[in-house]
Amino acid sequence: MKLFKKLTMIAVVVLFVAGMYGCQKEGPAERAGKNIDKALEGAKDAVKDATK
Repeated sequence: MKLFKKLTMIAVVVLFVAGMYGCQKEGPAERAGKNIDKALEGAKDAVKDATK
């Protein structure tokens, strides 16, 4: 049982570290989403300025 507990703890730590590392990198879909958000903000501001 001690071996099983140790292996379980090691697996939990490895998965936690891998998850944290994966969250740090920004992928192409996230960059594209940010670009779309910026474009929509710009369009919203342009419409707001045009309706004044």
